[in-house]
Amino acid sequence: MPGKHQHFQEPEVGCCGKYFLFGFNIVFWVLGGLFLAIGLWAWSEKGVLSNISALTDLGGLDPVWLFVVVGGVMSVLGFAGCIGALRENTFLLKFFSVFLGLIFFLELATGILAFVFKDWIRDQLNLFINNNVKAYRDDIDLQNLIDFAQEYWSCCGARGPNDWNLNIYFNCTDLNPSRERCGVPFSCCVRDPAEDVLNTQCGYDVRLKLELEQQGFIHTKGCVGQFEKWLQDNLIVVAGVFVGIALLQIFGICLAQNLVSDIKAVKANWIKHDDGYKLLK
Repeated sequence: MPGKHQHFQEPEVGCCGKYFLFGFNIVFWVLGGLFLAIGLWAWSEKGVLSNISALTDLGGLDPVWLFVVVGGVMSVLGFAGCIGALRENTFLLKFFSVFLGLIFFLELATGILAFVFKDWIRDQLNLFINNNVKAYRDDIDLQNLIDFAQEYWSCCGARGPNDWNLNIYFNCTDLNPSRERCGVPFSCCVRDPAEDVLNTQCGYDVRLKLELEQQGFIHTKGCVGQFEKWLQDNLIVVAGVFVGIALLQIFGICLAQNLVSDIKAVKANWIKHDDGYKLLK
């Protein structure tokens, strides 16, 4: 009708999604940088940075690796998502989406394989724990991690206290001169609530006793079995955490892809207007 004008809304980048993605990723970037800094500081304190070969000399797991790897991944993801959203850079946003998608599918595949090959996973976990038992005295961080796990799950060794025969300081061979011979670490001990001071020698010579006698002094259940029991008892909480992480990852991917679509639509509109301007000239 005459006197009426039609107004077409120009495509634009949604500010809400853009700045939400920016804010979300800047937190990840900062946390990742903090984890990475803690890991590098720990390696520096242990002299690893001045002697890189020390990374492969340790027979067990160096817990610092967890800080370095997690911190590195979080930093890369945070940087790509943060700068990609702020600068409306489609390359960084696509990199963020693909990288996050790969992590999501790796987690999904790991969960499925762990469910299907439960026995194989159990055997690998036993092997992993026993390798770390061997290296118990080689690294203070590994020692603290094993002590924490044994205290938290009220366990000792992978399958039981006799796994500590694998460690040169705790084995029961006649040639072992260590005072800890035929013992276990203090973290295997049954704690007396009345004790104010931790007795770090409570595990000395305990494996010289009969198995029934040992139960009054130390935890005799293996950590693999106790870990499985803990998972079953806390299945809803553990599943909830993993589902929450997965939903967060999917939400991040969708947000980034939506932002990429908005940016492409705006650029296409610019090209359209530019071509129209050239025709008018």
